[in-house]
Amino acid sequence: MENVLHTREEILSKEFKKTRIGTGYDMADVDAFLDEIIADYQAYQNNLTELQTKADQLEAQVADLTKQVSAANLTQAKPAATSSINTNMDILKRLSNLERRVFGSQTDAFSTNGQESSTQNV
Repeated sequence: MENVLHTREEILSKEFKKTRIGTGYDMADVDAFLDEIIADYQAYQNNLTELQTKADQLEAQVADLTKQVSAANLTQAKPAATSSINTNMDILKRLSNLERRVFGSQTDAFSTNGQESSTQNV
């Protein structure tokens, strides 16, 4: 960034040399000061442009990082849901196997008796 030569107070308090003819100011002195002011304003404009460019770049970077975080959160959430579904299916399979082992002979006898009774009624 470029350095600014004059502060606001310096510009306000600037006094020019008076010419010998009349009550005017030395034109060369005023022109030199105005040239410095123009250079300061150009430096100020360059600084603003540079800072705006940096701000735009940083905003774009924040937007990209926000998208990456959102995408990462979504991908982390999906496996969790899938794993809970898999876990629930595993639990149901285990429960079914356990019921077959514990109640298997009773349910087989019940289904056999139920079939026999239905054939006897006919």
